[in-house]
Amino acid sequence: MSVAVGADHAGFALKEFLVEHLSGLGYRVTDLGTHSEEPVDYPDLAAAVGEAVRDGAAERGIAVCGSGAGAAIAANKLRGIRAAVAHDHYTAHQMVEHDNVNVLCLGARVVGRSLAAEVAETFLTATFTGEERHLRRLQKIQALEERQCPARPPPLARLAGIQTIQALEERQ
Repeated sequence: MSVAVGADHAGFALKEFLVEHLSGLGYRVTDLGTHSEEPVDYPDLAAAVGEAVRDGAAERGIAVCGSGAGAAIAANKLRGIRAAVAHDHYTAHQMVEHDNVNVLCLGARVVGRSLAAEVAETFLTATFTGEERHLRRLQKIQALEERQCPARPPPLARLAGIQTIQALEERQ
């Protein structure tokens, strides 16, 4: 399985550990950065992970920031990405089995290496059940996404070269 992994500066050390650990288990890991503890913005790395999954460069993604929350919020702005924070074994498999989550978000200031490795392995080995009730719910999520982010021409602010959070959301 191919996995895209990225982190901000708060998640750098844990990301480095996970890249090595998962590679050692035979996963094809793409390290999307950051590559130091110099401050960077978590939305940039979460977007890189989400885009790798969305575009098919990776089957699943792992985004690490201080709490996991910021990375999840940012990754979920991308059309087709279902990101969630998991800091325990149950959530790590249930979010894939029921919600078909494709990006795991971890908080480096919340979990240690051992638990992060267990959660990541559980996430990566879990399989979506495909049960009708879960498919029905995912279709509703997709309908919400399409209703809130329909395909449309770029907003005037983007045409003028102004980047806004709204413009980033609409680009997806």
